[in-house]
Amino acid sequence: MTLSRRKTLGLIGGGTLVAAASGFGVFANTRTPTKALAPWDMAGDYADARMRAMSYALLAPNPHNRQPWEAELIGDDTVAIWRDPDRNLPVTDPFARQLTIGMGCFLDLMRMAAGEDGYGIEQTLFPQGEDGPVAICRFVPGAGAPDPLFAHVMARRSHKEAFDGTEVGPDAQAVLAPFAQVFAGTDEARALRTLAEEAWLIEASTQEAWQESIDLLRIGKAEINAQPDGIDAGGTQLELLAAAGIFTRDAASDLNNPGSRSAIEETRNAIATAPAMIVQTTPSNSREDQIAAGATWLQLNLAATGAGLAVRPVSQALQEYPEMATVYTAMQSTYAPDGGTVQMLGLLGYAPRTPRTPRWPIDARMRSKPKNA
Repeated sequence: MTLSRRKTLGLIGGGTLVAAASGFGVFANTRTPTKALAPWDMAGDYADARMRAMSYALLAPNPHNRQPWEAELIGDDTVAIWRDPDRNLPVTDPFARQLTIGMGCFLDLMRMAAGEDGYGIEQTLFPQGEDGPVAICRFVPGAGAPDPLFAHVMARRSHKEAFDGTEVGPDAQAVLAPFAQVFAGTDEARALRTLAEEAWLIEASTQEAWQESIDLLRIGKAEINAQPDGIDAGGTQLELLAAAGIFTRDAASDLNNPGSRSAIEETRNAIATAPAMIVQTTPSNSREDQIAAGATWLQLNLAATGAGLAVRPVSQALQEYPEMATVYTAMQSTYAPDGGTVQMLGLLGYAPRTPRTPRWPIDARMRSKPKNA
C-alpha cells in the first residue's frame, strides 16, 4: 500500500479539521523534512566513483520505500551490494520477490550513474547464493558510456495520486513498449483494472497485510527525518492532527474506521479510472529474473518521465500470500501463460509530479566506512 498525503488524511477522517491548519504559516514553513530529502541534493557529491554511483542508485524505486540495500567497499574498484533482511515485508512479500526487484532497480541505476563517469560495471549476481551479497560489482574505467535515460533520474517519481484522465496515445505507448506491455482503452485494460481493484480490496480487508503498511507510517517531520524509509505522512495538517491525538497508527489500522474506508475508496477509484495499464513479465521467476525485472522497471519509469507520463505501481495482484491466491493465479495464467511470471503491474497516465520521497543517505547504508569518499 502506498499512501498519499490526501489519502492519509482520509484514513483519519481529517477533512473537517484541515482548515485548522490555516493561519499557522510559520509552523507550515518548518514542516519540510529537509534532512530526509537531502540525499536527492547530495547525489553525485562523492570523490569515490562507487560512492558517487550509489548516491544516485539509492533514488531508485523500491517497495514501500524500504530501501533494502546495503553496500560494502572492497579494495579500490569493487563494491558488494547486499539486501538487508531486517527490511523484509513478510506478509505481502513473503518470498522477498518485490524487494529483490527493488534491488534490481538500485543496481541498474548504479550502472547508469557509473556510465556517466565512463565506468562500466562487471556484475556477478548471488555469488554465494541467497545468504550472500546480491551482487559483486567491479568498476572498470573506460568501459562505460552515458545512458540517455539517466537524464530523467532527478525528475523520476513513483506516482501516488490519481491521474488527470488524459488518454495515453499510441506515440506514448510506443515509448514504453521496449520495457513492458501497455494496455490503453481496450477490453484487456479494463480486465486488468478489474483485477487490480479486486486485489486492492483484498489487501484492504486483510488485517495483517493492511497493518504491515500502517506499521511503516512515519508521521510528521521528526519521524521522517529520523527514519526516512517506509511511508512518509508529513505536512502541516497531518502534524496538527497527530499533535491533537487524532491521526494515530491505531486509528489508521482500523479497517472499519470511516476514514479508512474513504482511503480505500480513493485508491479503488484511482485504479478504476487509470487511463492505461502496464504489465511486465519475465521468462521464469529466478532471482536473476527478478533483478532483471527491476532494471527494466527502472528504465520504464525513466522513459515514462521523459515522455511526461507518471507511473503508479499496484502490485497487490502479484503478491504471494494466501488471501491473494485467486487473483494471483488469474494474473499469472492470463498474462504469463507459458510459464513466465508477471513481476510488475502498474497504472499509467498524465498527472502533476509527485514530491520527492525521503531517502537514507548512502553513508547510512554502508557495511564498511568509506575512506576519502
